Amino acid sequence: MSGLFKLRLAAVILSVLLFTNVVSAQFKETDFLRSTPADGVKFLEAYISPWINAFGAGLNGNWYNTAKPHELGGFDITFGISAGIVPSSETTFDISSIGLSSSISGSGLAPTVAGPTSDGPELIYSQGGVELSRFNTPQGTDWRYIPVPIAQAGIGLPLGTEIKARFIPRIPVSDGDFMLWGAGLMHSIMQYIPGNKLLPVDVSVFGAFTRITGNVPLSLDPGSPTSYATYNAITDFNDQNFSLNVSAFNVGAIASFNLPVINFYGGLGYSKTSTVLELSGNFPTPVLVSNPTPHAEYNDSGVKKGTDFPDMNIENFSGLRANIGFRVKLAVVTFHADYTWAQYSVLSTGLGISFR
Repeated sequence: MSGLFKLRLAAVILSVLLFTNVVSAQFKETDFLRSTPADGVKFLEAYISPWINAFGAGLNGNWYNTAKPHELGGFDITFGISAGIVPSSETTFDISSIGLSSSISGSGLAPTVAGPTSDGPELIYSQGGVELSRFNTPQGTDWRYIPVPIAQAGIGLPLGTEIKARFIPRIPVSDGDFMLWGAGLMHSIMQYIPGNKLLPVDVSVFGAFTRITGNVPLSLDPGSPTSYATYNAITDFNDQNFSLNVSAFNVGAIASFNLPVINFYGGLGYSKTSTVLELSGNFPTPVLVSNPTPHAEYNDSGVKKGTDFPDMNIENFSGLRANIGFRVKLAVVTFHADYTWAQYSVLSTGLGISFR
């Protein structure tokens, strides 16, 4: 592998390291889980969904940089980065709009993970008129651009068809890990038009699916006072984990105008993403104790397992997407960049080698 490609691959991995470290840092403060499991999940979904949706949009990027499939046996290898962009309207959310139970009091606009770097409203969790916990909603990062690394290959098949595959093996990142895979198919429509070889234009249909799975450690420490009989407050709460499974699908038509060194390409189609989140481990939450006087306490009955939390399915976004971009090819080396307009827009760039 040339030094140029090693540099590009290092940049891809570095972007993931930086992004995942930021994610891990944001989930060091998970006091919103010191409430009912249902309320904790509702808050988590509202807080993290802008980044998750932008990540899903980024997974749908960087699939193609021309509408012309490889000839039989031709191939390309491309390293790239897509950045899903969180809309400015998704940087805050209204506490009163997410359906928290009556045991949580508090109101106002809270930052999402992409929102401002200031504490959100104060929330109070209480039962029977006794306050069990009090906390501010966490700060945002003031960061709306979510990088998605891509390592991808394409190979030409018969009948004007090209198959594409992308894969990044499971890589430890910070204290967590992630893995990515996907497959796509391009088929030429231009081949059915008489005289197509005389025109510097190609038109194809395209479809692709991508999935990324990952794990991020959480840190919800036992509060006080504690009265554990079967749990060790120092060692039994170190297994908390937040796992995600993001799927992205897109289908559409693409066209390119081909010149000797540069081509211009664009596409119009439909995209959809879906996300499933899961918690695992032991989570200490406060419970109401009556003796000697009503008060909050951390004990065995307040320990929640990951299975105690409701299923979390981030609201899918779907709809039309349109993109436009250019590719420069010098001998077998290619560079491309494009922009996609959608509910969550995407900026993509990549460097590769391409034969035939």
